[in-house]
Amino acid sequence: MKQVRVVESANSAPVWLICLLMFPCVTPAMPPPLPTALGVCSLVGMALVWRDISSKMKGENRALSSLLSQYLAGKGVGWLGRRQRRKLEADTLNVKQVQEETLLKRLRKNANTCYGREYDFSSIKDSDGFRARHPITTYEHYRELIRRIAAGEEKVIIAEKPLILAMTSGTSGASAMLLSTQDTNTEFFLQGVTVCLDAMRRAFPATDSLQRTTKFFYTPTFRQSEAGIPIGPNSSTPASSRHMLNLYTTPAPAFEVPSEKDTLYLHLLFALKDPSVGTLESNFASTVYYAFSALQDRWQELVEDIERGKVSSALALEPKVRLRLEALMKPDPERAAQLRVHFQDGFRGIAKRLWPHLHLVLAVDSGSNQIYGEMLRGNYCQGVPFYSPFYAATEGLIGVNLWPQEPNRRYMLCPRSMFCEFLPESRLEEETPHTLLMEEVKEGQNYELVITNASGLFRYRIGDIVKVVGFHNQCPIVEFQYRRGQMLNVRGEKVSEALFLDALKKAVSQWPGAQLVDYCCVESGIMGDSIGGSDPHYQVFIELKGVRNLTEEQRYKLDISLQQDSAVYKSFRIKGSIGPMRVQLVADGAFGELRKHMMAFSNTSPNTFKMHRVLRRKEYADFLLGKTVS
Repeated sequence: MKQVRVVESANSAPVWLICLLMFPCVTPAMPPPLPTALGVCSLVGMALVWRDISSKMKGENRALSSLLSQYLAGKGVGWLGRRQRRKLEADTLNVKQVQEETLLKRLRKNANTCYGREYDFSSIKDSDGFRARHPITTYEHYRELIRRIAAGEEKVIIAEKPLILAMTSGTSGASAMLLSTQDTNTEFFLQGVTVCLDAMRRAFPATDSLQRTTKFFYTPTFRQSEAGIPIGPNSSTPASSRHMLNLYTTPAPAFEVPSEKDTLYLHLLFALKDPSVGTLESNFASTVYYAFSALQDRWQELVEDIERGKVSSALALEPKVRLRLEALMKPDPERAAQLRVHFQDGFRGIAKRLWPHLHLVLAVDSGSNQIYGEMLRGNYCQGVPFYSPFYAATEGLIGVNLWPQEPNRRYMLCPRSMFCEFLPESRLEEETPHTLLMEEVKEGQNYELVITNASGLFRYRIGDIVKVVGFHNQCPIVEFQYRRGQMLNVRGEKVSEALFLDALKKAVSQWPGAQLVDYCCVESGIMGDSIGGSDPHYQVFIELKGVRNLTEEQRYKLDISLQQDSAVYKSFRIKGSIGPMRVQLVADGAFGELRKHMMAFSNTSPNTFKMHRVLRRKEYADFLLGKTVS
């Protein structure tokens, strides 16, 4: 793939990018009114650009303006990515200094707030002084302060007005309201998005093409605080920037549809119309999995729409939105016939048959999304690489995955995004635990992250337990282990999500024909009288494919597997202080229905939802109890 070679400085955009941005509408037939020499240079440059564009196309019938817009966006972000990667590499050589700079920058910026004056930020000179003066915090420390901001008070915690009051997903407890600022968004884009796109293109060169991406995204709903600040999930719609739309198969009107079900149908419809889709993208692998499940259920309806050039009448669309969408549809019986053949051949490996030029699935498939990634790779998306780019949260960017092709999802902590401290796993219950800094952690050890971010959280226990698995120069590389609030603990045994999932996989492998679809656990104390009296135990709900029932002996294999993996759990079982697990199979689709039920009673959007592996609310457990089939 030939590229235009130019000389560029470290701090400026490439010359050709500046020229093209100045003359985005120029065509060879209509040269700009410039002196002859410059005009010739422009035409030669444009010819080279067009040759580059032609080499990146995959047979799409698209307007030149759309291709040029995507080309420019790709080149611009590519240049930024290389620049940010160089900065990141330099930062990893002096982590202690970079972390100190990051911390002091935050403290100085917020020194004149109510909070900054209370903790005398202006007098803090280094991280030791910060840790001595400021306590380790949890959300309760900020609840009243954020309420004051929501009511309109300024300069309470941060110097600037927040863009939104961002709601967390509530995976390990009640949803919390945090501040999201321009600094948070800028850091995420520059230190996260551009760097990961650079890593992606290095690992998967075919992604540097002019193919469109299908992005499974759902427009979030917002409400207003007393002061008119938007309250909702910390995510923005691709349609909010018209320049972004050329990157995606889904057109702008689809992002105005409030229903997740109808929006998903439109995502699938316009993706199926385009045989040259290059990437499937979403925040989480679970969203991609649910999209393929919907495709399997509704493919006939979708194919009929493509054949007729219509949008299904079953979708509850505003008349104006329907008109705009149907204006983009034309009858395509040839594509419809191709699709029918692919679907009738089954759904294993369907993604690569529908889109033969598909290069990548771009979605987080670690943590609670691990099982969805495994199901996609084993079924719908066989043969398609996956890249889990970020380790991030509502609090901001935490780490980036610089090793896209590695099977284990590892993330290098970004030293300029968060000031990080680390609580050793053995000291999590201490009242005033001593924290370690980036340069002090040890490979092979587990820690809870404590972060100071760009939007008003100081020495904040984020609740994530990570394992340090190595270093990139001086910067720690971590693997996510579990959320503290997602730990099973009926007698002090503390069984983590990762530990339980490993045991569950071992048990499922001993159930002939069974494939794990989804699961969650409930501590028996949550269930109360609904399950009768017995020793404290785990109630486990499992959705499987391939089997309709399990014998008691098969169910007991899960208990045995966990005993083999956890000496503490085994000792409690032997002593009889923890009773045997109760394993219950739920109906097909039960977890999909639970997901909708949970989102209906929370502030979580489909873009940020993560399935709770340990349920803390009885109504959710009762919901699954009602879906039990054996």
